Amino acid sequence: MATTAVQTSSIGVPLRIKLQRVERRRKLRAFGLVLPLLLFIFIAFVMPIGRMMFDAIHDDTLLVLMPKTTAALSVWDGKDLPDESAYAALAGDFKEAWSQKTAGKIGERINYELPGAASQVKSSARKASTLSSGPYKAAMIEISSIWGQHEVWSLLKRGRSAYTAFYLLRSADFQYGPDSQIVASPPENAIFRDIFLRTLGISIGVTAATLLLGFPLAYLLAILPPRTSNLLMMGILMSFFTSVLVRTTAWVVLLQDHGLINETLMALHILSQPAELIFNRFGTVLAMTHIQLPFTLLPIYSVMKSISPSHVRAARSLGAGPFYAFWKVYFPQTLPGIAAGCLLTFILCLGYYITPALVGGPGDMMVSNFVATYTNEQLNWGMASALGAILLTATLLLYFVFNKLVGLDRIRMG
Repeated sequence: MATTAVQTSSIGVPLRIKLQRVERRRKLRAFGLVLPLLLFIFIAFVMPIGRMMFDAIHDDTLLVLMPKTTAALSVWDGKDLPDESAYAALAGDFKEAWSQKTAGKIGERINYELPGAASQVKSSARKASTLSSGPYKAAMIEISSIWGQHEVWSLLKRGRSAYTAFYLLRSADFQYGPDSQIVASPPENAIFRDIFLRTLGISIGVTAATLLLGFPLAYLLAILPPRTSNLLMMGILMSFFTSVLVRTTAWVVLLQDHGLINETLMALHILSQPAELIFNRFGTVLAMTHIQLPFTLLPIYSVMKSISPSHVRAARSLGAGPFYAFWKVYFPQTLPGIAAGCLLTFILCLGYYITPALVGGPGDMMVSNFVATYTNEQLNWGMASALGAILLTATLLLYFVFNKLVGLDRIRMG
């Protein structure tokens, strides 16, 4: 009989189906190999980042610890002070909070929006626990005058929702007004715009410095003989084997008033007194530039190694001068490496913490320093998450713009 329309294996299974099964098993084995990595990325990166974004807009402290008050305020029109029922609910919640020892958490949450209210809230809870009967409105206002303030009740009414924009607003130097309208923060509290601008400025300065230093060095490594360039590259890569903390501490030793640099300059009679090289913007940028230089250099070097020397020689043979051949032929081919190195350095600089904290002064603290302060000292996870969320969003927007302007598919890394 002639060849059949459908080829079959020795056991009668169509060959196409058998190949599909083999391909399916191969894909499952490949997925099994990468599954641990995917789980690690999800647990170590996706979940913490997701929780940070969630905490930036979520705060159910008042809803959980003051359920009677938040429920009673659902019918309040927000114009005058609430009626007797709301004050009775407030007294009831305070009695429960005092017995459960949660009055401090309530005061802490209210203090975020109304600084100085924490002690009055805790004192009010202690005194309210002794009230046996009403009228509660006059009694609570007598206990503390803050319960006669409209903005306190507006705050409690906003606590009816487990979601709040307060932390994001505060991170952009805005806040809620007495009637829950969004207003600009007072000048003495409006610090975060300057902090973000400072972080942006330092990151741009360090990126520019690493580019000015890294581009010539990458070009030198690309044109030197392999034996010499490999030795120099080993010296550059040695920095990756040294902790950032160790390198930053080394700069503290070098830049201090009686450090090696100042002592040398004074011994050579270049300076008559120590120069202020540390605990200022100069020391911060210098130390960060030293740490970030390899991150800018290596992508540029990788692209330069892939550029054929015959391109420049061809331009020279056609009459172009050395500078013109370099600028018009060689330099444009290095732009993908420059873009990748600068983007990597800039993004890493946005999150710097150790170096500005050790080498910089009070006016050089970046966003990460305030995130650490809110996390470790003030235990204000909402503000820490909001600052982190804004920084993450800015980084993603930068990456998006970079991808649109340069394009990841056009970056060749060797």
